[in-house]
Amino acid sequence: MKLDHITSRDNPALVRLRKLSADASGYRKIGSVWIEGDHLLRAALQRGWQPALIVITEGAMQDAALSALAESAPRALVVPVALFKGLSGLESPAQIGAELTLPVVPAIDPHAASVVLDRLQDAGNVGAILRSAAAFGVRQVLAIKGTAALWSPKVMRAGQGAHFGLRLVEGLVADDLAALAVPMVATSSHTEHQLHRVSLPSPCAWVMGHEGQGVSPALMARCALTVGIPQPGGEESLNVAAAAAICLYESERQRG
Repeated sequence: MKLDHITSRDNPALVRLRKLSADASGYRKIGSVWIEGDHLLRAALQRGWQPALIVITEGAMQDAALSALAESAPRALVVPVALFKGLSGLESPAQIGAELTLPVVPAIDPHAASVVLDRLQDAGNVGAILRSAAAFGVRQVLAIKGTAALWSPKVMRAGQGAHFGLRLVEGLVADDLAALAVPMVATSSHTEHQLHRVSLPSPCAWVMGHEGQGVSPALMARCALTVGIPQPGGEESLNVAAAAAICLYESERQRG
């Protein structure tokens, strides 16, 4: 590992990383992503990802566990806390972060249990759904154009490391989903099929729609089944991330 002590904010690597941390979709142009904190870094390493670059504060280098993490990359930059704050999107910045090179966007796996994100715009919702997908054994997430950038810092934080175990394909249009060989299922308040009373196809692709508009007509027309989630409390609708967790749990319960 090459260890460099950096004191200038004009260091080219720090300039690149500041752009990554400030631009939600900057990874699409640069081809790499900035992750902050030892939790995300450990999650990446556990899934076999190797950082291209580590940035660690001078204080963190005195911590045996954090300094050991710094050795996971071929190069590490040791910086003052003030410089690290310039890379951070957190009120209380972490002490370590990493740049990861992103793989080439994979093709859709036709047979994989999947989640389809239809123009979801809230980064917290998107990250929470990725986390639920990983928890319930779904390995593919397909994002329609208009969905929050999957590798943005806010989605990454909400995903809590789920990204590194998922096949993520974004920038899709409805017609791209013709590649799926598994049936698509959506939630709807206008159906007689209740989630807990219907036999769900396995595997399937759950379609989760825009927070306000729901699933688009083009995607709904491709769905083999629509189901309703009982809401005896009388609320008009559930948060989309909560609905996704319920649906994915029911899929797993029926499989098990």
